[in-house]
Amino acid sequence: MVTSYMDYTKPDVEYFSDLNTNRLFTRNSENYINRLGRDVLNTLSNVSILDIYLSKGHVVEPHYHQNAAELVYCISGSAVVSFMNPFNNEVKNIPITPGQVANIPQGWWHWEEASENNTHLLAIFDAPYPEYILGSDILTKTPVDVIAHTYCLDPEAWKEAVAPIKNETIIIGPTDECSRKSKNNNQGYTSVHYPNMPLPHPYNPMQYVYSHPHPGYYPGYNC
Repeated sequence: MVTSYMDYTKPDVEYFSDLNTNRLFTRNSENYINRLGRDVLNTLSNVSILDIYLSKGHVVEPHYHQNAAELVYCISGSAVVSFMNPFNNEVKNIPITPGQVANIPQGWWHWEEASENNTHLLAIFDAPYPEYILGSDILTKTPVDVIAHTYCLDPEAWKEAVAPIKNETIIIGPTDECSRKSKNNNQGYTSVHYPNMPLPHPYNPMQYVYSHPHPGYYPGYNC
């Protein structure tokens, strides 16, 4: 049982919050995330949530939470929740539809992709503020010479490859610019078969872009 040190007699005790007024990030009108943490609702214990809206093919890109497990609940639409099991390095893809959940253990590398428009997910964490390491930070903040030397890569080619995500907070990918380019080039999303799904799933291999937490995600946090 969690011990509470909250003084419930104080006048500033809060029991209500509207997630619609607590935006974490906006990609566009169909892809955005709202959040709730203890800094917003001070009577919360060890729990926090992200309220996620996605259109088809958009992704909350690869990342991990070093201090929290995550339970993803599908409210509407459908999505594929994917993670890599660190004990056997296998990737598991779990399709979820309304009323279904997928559980991601603490510290596991994972991402979520919408399978249809108007997908609404609720991510529930067992921590008041879920910490996370973002995929694009790993790609762009690791020194180029380290990447090039370790993996025997051309450093200039690597810098060119990650340049589009180096100075932008992505959070939900692909970017609108990337989507427009794909559409203009008649590329769109390619079909890749997820082994845990009965049908092919739309997927864009260039969509994994993500960056710093949005200012205000953590109290006192400044990018």
